[in-house]
Amino acid sequence: MDVFILFLALIVLTVTCLATFDLYYGIRSMGRLSSKPPLGETNLPSISIIVPACNEGKNIRQAILTQLRQSYGNFEIIAVNDRSTDNTGEILDELGSKHANLRILHITDLPEGWMGKAHALQCGAEIAGGDYLLFTDGDILMEGSTLSRAVYHMLSAELDHLSLIFKNSSKGWLLNSLILESGAGLLQLFRPWLAKKHKSKNFIGVGAFNMVKRESYFHVGGHESIRMHPIDDIMLGKIIKRSGYHQDCLLGTDLVTVPWYDDLGSMIDGLMKNVLAIINYRATLLPVLLTGMVVFNILPMWGAVLDVGYSRLVWQAVVVIKLGAFFYGTRLLGISAWCTPGTLITPYISLYITVRAAWLNFSEHGINWRGTHYSLDELRKNEPILP
Repeated sequence: MDVFILFLALIVLTVTCLATFDLYYGIRSMGRLSSKPPLGETNLPSISIIVPACNEGKNIRQAILTQLRQSYGNFEIIAVNDRSTDNTGEILDELGSKHANLRILHITDLPEGWMGKAHALQCGAEIAGGDYLLFTDGDILMEGSTLSRAVYHMLSAELDHLSLIFKNSSKGWLLNSLILESGAGLLQLFRPWLAKKHKSKNFIGVGAFNMVKRESYFHVGGHESIRMHPIDDIMLGKIIKRSGYHQDCLLGTDLVTVPWYDDLGSMIDGLMKNVLAIINYRATLLPVLLTGMVVFNILPMWGAVLDVGYSRLVWQAVVVIKLGAFFYGTRLLGISAWCTPGTLITPYISLYITVRAAWLNFSEHGINWRGTHYSLDELRKNEPILP
């Protein structure tokens, strides 16, 4: 048994080292949008910013105002009020009456076979007139030169799709610790620094900032082709890359800010709908997912304390490397370094989210989101998010 534990610890250490080095050098290789110059003032392609908003009364005014203040000289904003039951629609109508380049679209019904956000984005795109479409969210804050720098990079790199890694502005120690852990996991899973390599199968999409060339978007079928996928932003990146188009992902943490979640409870509820989309809601893959979470994220902490001999030293090395990687993540994201030890707790929250999501999804035969039930049979018809 001691030999087996030591062997397992060495495997975990090896995988952790490789993943950490890959993540570190991958992020270091990514460009920053702030290093790109703003585009000049002549021959500007037209941009349509499409903002879906469902009960975003708390954030929508400030988000729209930061977009209206963009220094770019040729853009429109299409704000889609998606069946809101709060004052989102009233706020948008007020803003729309004051700004000629802000168009408001009110949606009152969700057609069968669509997820709400994908439907709202598709509706916005269908009335957009821009050469490029920027899909964003109703709580995103952008620095004034963001749009101009993004279009410069799109043109100079001859891109069809550009995504940005944003800065999270959520409050709360444990919430930010969970966001730190989740964000690192997503980066390791999708490796967005490879999306720009045309021969690579890696792809990425970010809901806070997905800018797409209009003709490329409609050629791949737009959001209609992923109309029932709960992770629409990443799937948009997948279908664009799979169709042979060029995409890139830059660090935009000093230009694009978003409170990813208001509190820990809202993050847990939000992840309930899409955490199992990683395995396409397949029950047979759930044990593999849970085993991986326990072995790589929880077992090392217990081994570092309770194990003995060489195995304990190996487990301790795993924990030190993980904490070092998370500390680097706090510097990158501009959050408190005290979130680093918080990642010793968050694996249990992530495990709870996954187990509870599995129980709810399978017992209710689907997911419930914003008042609509989506059956597992329909969700499983979606293309898997991973290649």
